[in-house]
Amino acid sequence: MKQTPFTHKHIAAGAKMAEFAGYNMPISYSGINDEHATVRKNAGVFDVSHMGEFIFKGEGALDLIQRVTTNDAAKLKSGKIQYSCLTNENGGIVDDLLVYCIEENNPSAGKTGVYMLVVNASNIEKDWDWISFHNTAGVEMHNISDKTCLLAVQGPNAAKILQPLTEMEILNLKYYTFVKGNFAGVDNVIVSATGYTGAGGVEIYFEDKDGNADKIWDAIFNAGTPNGLKPIGLGARDTLRLEMGYCLYGNDIDDFTTPLEAGLGWITKFSKKFTASDYLQKQKTTGPDKQLVGFEMIDKGIPRHDYRIKDSEGNLIGRVTSGTQSPTLGRAVGMGYVMSEFSPIDSEIFVEVRDKLLKAKVSKLPFVQQP
Repeated sequence: MKQTPFTHKHIAAGAKMAEFAGYNMPISYSGINDEHATVRKNAGVFDVSHMGEFIFKGEGALDLIQRVTTNDAAKLKSGKIQYSCLTNENGGIVDDLLVYCIEENNPSAGKTGVYMLVVNASNIEKDWDWISFHNTAGVEMHNISDKTCLLAVQGPNAAKILQPLTEMEILNLKYYTFVKGNFAGVDNVIVSATGYTGAGGVEIYFEDKDGNADKIWDAIFNAGTPNGLKPIGLGARDTLRLEMGYCLYGNDIDDFTTPLEAGLGWITKFSKKFTASDYLQKQKTTGPDKQLVGFEMIDKGIPRHDYRIKDSEGNLIGRVTSGTQSPTLGRAVGMGYVMSEFSPIDSEIFVEVRDKLLKAKVSKLPFVQQP
């Protein structure tokens, strides 16, 4: 298994470790429910250095991104971020990702476009190969995944705890924007107002060199521990994202689900041509046969990945993609694909758990509203 630059910190802190996407990652420290509540109510630190980062440079960088992603990256200005996805020829999702506009293409000012794509850890090689195949114009591409550290400091008090560590304005950083500068004595650090928890906070990118990892980790916890900041594992990351209805690649979206089926029509822009845009335009016109929905259990039981979803007569109508006992709500919730006629809010569905059909109802996402 691969290690992140913080693996020794996790082990020293007593984390329960396990393999995830080929990395030795912390699953929990004090327990999933405690860590979950810490992020919802205060702030916690996730090591997500296993994620992938690609840099694209040159006049053709934007055009390449436009051709392989569904969202309209032409709308991005320097310092802005966009959620998007890659699609294959059949409309399936190769990966979901973030697009960072580091520098707009401005030939008159002597500047060429620079963009950073942040992709899922399990898809780094697949994404790189897919984009490289479509890079017919010779755009300069750099895979910086192995030398990039990434910490997500999430929660309503995250920015307040971190602000004393930098002169960059992060306390009121607008959602899906970023700044770049010195953080905790380290130069060229990107701090972005993104995250996967719905609880607010920032993500911090920096190069793994000259002891930067230990320096920034220690600075964050020296500032945050007196304020209740804790390290958080991937277990709570999963429950937090599920409460918000955020898709997890490999569970809720994959190469065989389209953005329209997954409720990601809002990042699918037909004002430009991209891989599978014609296919997806037709699917939008006819309507997808299945839809990703959120649901709450009415009968007692926890839905799990790949459990079957049926109608009241026992006919198969879909499958569960993600499910858990919501720590915030105190009841079981899940996400899954169902035939489109069963997708309206409050539709009655049944989840098959140990040969029993347990009643559930389709719910509006997110399950939890954050202040």
